[in-house]
Amino acid sequence: MTRDEVDVGRLAGTVSRLRTEIDAARAAADGRALLEVAKGILVERLRCGPAQAARQLALLANSAGTTQLELAVEIINEVSGDELTAVPTPAEEPGLAAAIRLRTAESGVLQAGDAQSVAGSLLTHALAPLGAGAVAIWLVGADSSLTLAGHAGFAAGEAGRWRYVPPGVSTPARRAVLEREAVWIADLGESGLPSVGCDLPGRVAVPAGTGGRIAGVLEICWHSTLSPQPLGVREQVEALAELCAAALDDAVPAGFSSPAPSELVGLADGLLDPALVLGPEVSPDGTTADFRVHHVNSQFADIAGRPPTAVAGQSLLEFYPLAAAEGGLFDKIEHVHATGEPFRAEQMSLPAVVDDVPLTVTAGVSITRHGALVLIVWRVRDETARLANLLQHAQRLGRVGGFEEDQDNGTIIWNSQLYALHGRDISSGPVPLSEITRYAHPDDVPALSGFVHTVLREHRHASAAFRLQRSDGVTRHVRVIAEPVLDSRGALLAVRGAYQDVSAQHWTEVALSATQDQLAITTQEAAERNKLTLQLQQVIMPPTHPTIDAFGLRVAVRYRPAAQEELVGGDWYDAVVLPTKQILVSVGDITGHGIKGATGMVVLRNALRGLAATGAGPAQLLTWLNLVAHHLADSILATAVCGLYDPHTRVLRWARAGHPPPVLIRNGRGELLPMLPGVMLGAIAEASYVEDEVVLEPRDTLLLYTDGLVERKDLALDECLERLCEVAREPRTNLDDLLDHLLAQSDSDTDDDTCVVGVQLL
Repeated sequence: MTRDEVDVGRLAGTVSRLRTEIDAARAAADGRALLEVAKGILVERLRCGPAQAARQLALLANSAGTTQLELAVEIINEVSGDELTAVPTPAEEPGLAAAIRLRTAESGVLQAGDAQSVAGSLLTHALAPLGAGAVAIWLVGADSSLTLAGHAGFAAGEAGRWRYVPPGVSTPARRAVLEREAVWIADLGESGLPSVGCDLPGRVAVPAGTGGRIAGVLEICWHSTLSPQPLGVREQVEALAELCAAALDDAVPAGFSSPAPSELVGLADGLLDPALVLGPEVSPDGTTADFRVHHVNSQFADIAGRPPTAVAGQSLLEFYPLAAAEGGLFDKIEHVHATGEPFRAEQMSLPAVVDDVPLTVTAGVSITRHGALVLIVWRVRDETARLANLLQHAQRLGRVGGFEEDQDNGTIIWNSQLYALHGRDISSGPVPLSEITRYAHPDDVPALSGFVHTVLREHRHASAAFRLQRSDGVTRHVRVIAEPVLDSRGALLAVRGAYQDVSAQHWTEVALSATQDQLAITTQEAAERNKLTLQLQQVIMPPTHPTIDAFGLRVAVRYRPAAQEELVGGDWYDAVVLPTKQILVSVGDITGHGIKGATGMVVLRNALRGLAATGAGPAQLLTWLNLVAHHLADSILATAVCGLYDPHTRVLRWARAGHPPPVLIRNGRGELLPMLPGVMLGAIAEASYVEDEVVLEPRDTLLLYTDGLVERKDLALDECLERLCEVAREPRTNLDDLLDHLLAQSDSDTDDDTCVVGVQLL
């Protein structure tokens, strides 16, 4: 080993030893500070001198079997009653050890000369035992920027790269300021937020401030991803942030300053707009309860008309009580004061009360924080500027452009909307009213020439509509209005007027006219189609059907089409004696109206009649009819009831496909037949149906019907069917009379077709 290497080794050892001695000296100094605080407490409580207090502290520690430092911490905790050591500590750390550690951190922070020392003391005494690897203290600037005032535990050069964070850059510290609460991040990389010490993934950023103002942020970093922390650790971190906040105002780095009140007053007085300098009024719980007016500049004009001397020194909420409304001026000022984030609005309502009458003024407002004070500046919008702005927007929305022509000097003034309407660049200059015919469609030139003559020669108000042909090939439909300005002798001084783009209105009128023509054609076609549908329906389904008397059975039918022709639907019925000597009775209802409903009705009715000739039962007939509806027709959906009566056995077999069940009237009582299962026709490709049978007795009457007889929009179907049974119980002299009575008593409100088939055994 060379001599130089030996010298370097000795020097390194010396540096290490001195660093250890310095750390020990600092720890001893912190311990001595705690001992001195405890002695001061004993002096006050025992009313003794410092020497006696020192002896008493040593005697008590010896009697309790503890060290003087531990006893001093217990005395301080007992007297202070603060929250620094009242929070829970990790389970592996004894409570007294945690108390000594936190009180030592407090002592180190309070004695620190700068934010760098504060950061080192916090990391050494309070945060490293919690597993933290680094700590950063950020100061919030008046422009909401962040300056790294103190740090400890970061790699060499890392802190230098993060000395300053401009406004608007989203970091964990920025989020803590804006959200005004602790931000816990499990993994910095996954969060997407940049910050100092990117190789330390776990971290928490806690806002630190006093008097309702966030002065800075305490950011603590861990070497690994951060799992959810127990409540004790979270409360301990927030307590450390409060401890850090107490020292932030004194621990300001070089070059970091905020304007003194005199400088802020000078700034306010140099403004040409009204300005107030406000200071916070802090409540006992540490929140900002109000703001006091510290200064009023010379341009100040109270929106309620009060003199500046009446405002200076007043409470903001006392002077402007309506500012306390949620989301109002007070909330904006309080947010700026707490976070340092400036607020600016082009238009904001400033409320006030004048003689118990609320008054609101619209103004542009700027609110900024300067140290512990807030500067608010506003500019009430001038009425003339407001009206001009309103007129400009009205002209833009109405596609109107104004002009004025001076006849003496030939000056022509166009606004920007008029240049846009004519498709001309401002550098091309305006077009005189006398030359406007050069830009009109040839067919419109005669009428436009008459308009120009009326205004410029006859000196009378006039208007005209024409097609403006622009240089870019676009044609616009335009209406021009102009009026002359005359002197006392009737001589023309100027012409004022406006052009309005009515192209949209023109084409709307054209489209409306075409739509009206098409609607008239469509209405005529619909009327003819409805008329044809009604005729087709009346031919196939007449309102009455010849009564069938066969084998002791009487069948009667009533059919009532829909009241409105366009609602003519697909209700159908059938009653016929089959070659097998059985009698087929059926009713059905096709979904839809018009031609489609009528043609669908014809398809199913004729198909059922043909299928019935095979001798199959009602269930099988409906199965086949479902195949017809699903495969052989144009997407027909229908309900139906089908019955076959055998005169030899007096047995009526029946089945249903989604249709209301028949009603049996026997011995003066009307009852519904069972609700047999069966889906509507055409709903699925393959369906099977169940049939039932009823033996008819002499004088029995069976009713088959469609929903147009019973259905109401305001009642459930069960209630409608029960009402039908009640009406059917009323005695009638014969079957035809019964059917007429049912139609007369029907209170259905669906405007649908109605069909009733009555089957009576004599």
